Amino acid sequence: MQFFRKLIYFTLCQCLLGSAIILTSPRRIFFFALSYRVKVRGSAILYQPVLFAGKGVVSLGNSVKFGVQQSAYFYSTYTYVEARGETAKIIFKDNVWCNNNFVAVANQTSITISENCFIGLNVEIFDSNFHDLSPERRGYTDPNPQPVFIGKNVFIGNNVKILKGVTIGDNSVIGNASVVTKSIPENVVAAGNPCRVIRTL
Repeated sequence: MQFFRKLIYFTLCQCLLGSAIILTSPRRIFFFALSYRVKVRGSAILYQPVLFAGKGVVSLGNSVKFGVQQSAYFYSTYTYVEARGETAKIIFKDNVWCNNNFVAVANQTSITISENCFIGLNVEIFDSNFHDLSPERRGYTDPNPQPVFIGKNVFIGNNVKILKGVTIGDNSVIGNASVVTKSIPENVVAAGNPCRVIRTL
């Protein structure tokens, strides 16, 4: 009964905020009902279950899609989007498509994914280290979170990790299994751990 009350309450909240989340299976409805606190604004098509969480805001543009049925991990994973703190924002602009098992967590700042981006399997994006790197303060939160910005028409391959403070320029491609620790310019192919420019486009 509590599950259904939460589902009804959350759905009404989203309607009042102008969201139009398309849910077409019990599993997707279940994960949507588990979402908590976060303000979800805009519309999205959820091919795979998505758990929205946090005290901040998730903003969805037009034709934002999560999940790909004709791809690995469709049935065994879910998408996790968390705007953790009250000041946190995660912004998906128009025509962004994230493949299965996508994770984005903004702790206190923002993550912005611009128009027409394609994001592969198992991609993780974070604006924070989440713990202070100083040994004597390891139990405290990262004192210096930094925004992440992904430009227009960016293609991010599978198993990529994008860390705090990174900007990826328009039209660039990030190769599979890259760990992006520094900003990448526009119109390039970049790959590796740490990620570096391989060639221009």
